[in-house]
Amino acid sequence: MLLFPNTVEELFNLLNQQPDTRIMAGGTDLLVSLRHAPQHERTIIGLERVDELRQIDELSDNSVSIGAAVTFGSIVRNPLLKERYPLLTQAASTVGGPAIRNMASIGGNIVTASPAADSLPALYLLDARLELRSATGSRIVAIDAFISSPRRTLLQPGELISRIILPPAQQWNIQCFEKVGRRKSLAIAVASLAAMLRLADDNTVTEARFAWGSVGPTVLRCPGAEAVLINKPLSEATLQDAAALVQQAVQPIDDIRATADYRRTVAGNLLFRLVA
Repeated sequence: MLLFPNTVEELFNLLNQQPDTRIMAGGTDLLVSLRHAPQHERTIIGLERVDELRQIDELSDNSVSIGAAVTFGSIVRNPLLKERYPLLTQAASTVGGPAIRNMASIGGNIVTASPAADSLPALYLLDARLELRSATGSRIVAIDAFISSPRRTLLQPGELISRIILPPAQQWNIQCFEKVGRRKSLAIAVASLAAMLRLADDNTVTEARFAWGSVGPTVLRCPGAEAVLINKPLSEATLQDAAALVQQAVQPIDDIRATADYRRTVAGNLLFRLVA
């Protein structure tokens, strides 16, 4: 059974009446997982009619709010996000194909908490915060604290992600998202990299931020790889040192898509795309 509230208040009333009901935004992950579930687990509350959760708004302090039910297609097309957070729009553009991007939501991608989720490395680097709402109130949690392990988050019963808050945009010379999969489209990441670099006029690195997906139980940061680049030119030679540190830091696994050794190699090699 599908239920479609029109407001957040209606949504929480339904959850109060049926606390075991599943919440769905795009359903691109959830519907697959429920295909073989018992019939009593198939009651779903859809969020597609709750306009409050489908808005992208600039806030008074120049931060930006993205509703949890906003689709990746909307993120890719949004002029404000393209201008201020190109790292996120790049990552969003790699999610599935056009049809999936027009259904899949950023909130669903986050709450699924897959190590291979395309939006997560970008959101980690952008210091995204999540507003978690329940019938009794709301709380704000940093995204890197929200996800504890694969498929596990701090979300409590009766709570949902209502929006993602991005702090005021900063100027970076390079914002780049790279992803390697087994095919060029509709691919789950074997490894992915989000990168943000600030460069001096002489091309030396003054600040670097990196985050990898699909090479550990959650998004992986490597402070050593960031630090080794500081005050050095952005070149293949300096990236070689960073890549070696990354390959030591990652915690990949063997699965149907790739071996751990291959993921380890790719995680380091993705850095070289910054100078390709």
